[in-house]
Amino acid sequence: MRLRTQVLLLQLAVLAVSLAVGFGLVIAGADDRVRDEYAQRALAIARSVAADTGVRVAVAANQGSAVDADRLVGGPLQREAASVRERTGALFVVIGNDRGIRLAHPETAELAKPVSTDPSKALAGADDVTTDRGTLGESVRAKVPIFDAGGRIVGFVSVGVSTERLAKETRSDIIATTLLALTALGIGALGSVMLARRWRKLTLGLESDELAELVREQGAVLHAMADGVLAVDADGIVRVVNDKARALLDIDAPVGTKAADLGLTPRVAAVLSTPTDEPLAATVGNRVVLVSSHRVHADGRDLGMVLSVIDRTDVEALSREVDSIRSMGAALRAQRHETANRMHVLAGLLRHGHADEALAYLEELSGTGPDGAMLDGLDNVREPHLHAFLDAKAAHARERRVTLRLGDQTWLQGTLTEPVVATTVVGNLIDNALEAASGQADGIVEVEVIADGDTLFVSVGDSGPGISFDDPDEVFAEGTTTKPGDHVPGGRGMGLALARQVARRIGGDLWVADPGGERSPTPEHDPPGALFVARLPGVIAPVESAEGVSSNE
Repeated sequence: MRLRTQVLLLQLAVLAVSLAVGFGLVIAGADDRVRDEYAQRALAIARSVAADTGVRVAVAANQGSAVDADRLVGGPLQREAASVRERTGALFVVIGNDRGIRLAHPETAELAKPVSTDPSKALAGADDVTTDRGTLGESVRAKVPIFDAGGRIVGFVSVGVSTERLAKETRSDIIATTLLALTALGIGALGSVMLARRWRKLTLGLESDELAELVREQGAVLHAMADGVLAVDADGIVRVVNDKARALLDIDAPVGTKAADLGLTPRVAAVLSTPTDEPLAATVGNRVVLVSSHRVHADGRDLGMVLSVIDRTDVEALSREVDSIRSMGAALRAQRHETANRMHVLAGLLRHGHADEALAYLEELSGTGPDGAMLDGLDNVREPHLHAFLDAKAAHARERRVTLRLGDQTWLQGTLTEPVVATTVVGNLIDNALEAASGQADGIVEVEVIADGDTLFVSVGDSGPGISFDDPDEVFAEGTTTKPGDHVPGGRGMGLALARQVARRIGGDLWVADPGGERSPTPEHDPPGALFVARLPGVIAPVESAEGVSSNE
């Protein structure tokens, strides 16, 4: 039997038992209540008759056992008793004297005879209410004493109500009570049916064992997943969050918290609020994650949103290393191409006997070969990683018809302790500068690197149009780009965001020193485009001089 059917039957059983007990008690006491009501009515009628002055005088005048019945038939007591019985609907109104002789009775043949029930209690001065059987049948009767003007008991009044009428009234009450109970039971049954339907809708038609199994499976699966899962309902309340999601999104709040109070980054919060099938890259603390979301519907109801989170930190670190290798490879290809062209020129000159011209060409190329003098001032960068990296970027710039030059203040010795960090930041800044300057006829990118102890300072400027955002800091927002999106997971617009994240992770920073363009009409630097500055502490080990003092100081 289905759970909702069991619940329905249980509710109906509880209702039926409760109503049976409650109304059973009501019905069981109905007879006593009606009997008591009729007794009180009879007592009130008897008292009113006994208090009548004419009745008291007439009873006082008919004392003893020798009473003339013929005189009583049309007498005032018989008329008064008949009148009261007619007005009140009583079964009988009997008036007796101090000896228990009837002075008034519904049947005239019973006049002047002793009453059929014991009147001693009333003649003793007390009210007497009983259920008894007399000449007119069983009745609920009340007997009260009659006092004369001097306070002496001279007789009694007995008023009775037929138990037949009482039973009829009881049956009427029982029928009304039963109908009321059945109506209540019907309303309760209807409510139970509606509750069962509501239960089915809330549980999506699942039974109790299925719900229990679903909860167990959900807990086992969610907490065993390598990906993070965060689910919120249609009102934006967190309903599910596994351990991986807590770690990746830095969530401490318990289930039941509003999504707006989780402290999510703007990019993650935007994905959670809007269904996003294509994974987007986002930075959370020191991590890079891919987030996507979709809305869940069941039986036409909106159940909320589910956010999937994938850790991409290690992949991004590897990507940065691969980018560095790719840049070096591109530079070597460019240098090989340039070297091959120069060798062809020399071979042609020598083949045709132009030895002087060949010698002059070699002198012109002196110091400008693949080992580096094509980039003026590169000799000032004596750190091997950055030396090779800048040389590679210079070759890449020439391919894009952009001039890459080193600033006048460039001077660097020592060895990088964090080469991937340094090349990631410098590479992203140079790549963005090349992108900005490549659209101009004489594009220029200027790089300046300076070491202060173990801290590396890098500035990169370009001759591009500058930063167009009202707030220049928006260029560091995740997904911000003017380039068309490609098909890699997460899209584009992550370079500067990642570069700043890398810098801040080691205690440094990356900022816009000058937005350039229209926002800086009189730039104090050359080239006049955007100027970025990075500070990277602890990434370089200075070369110690013979006296033990750093040569960078």
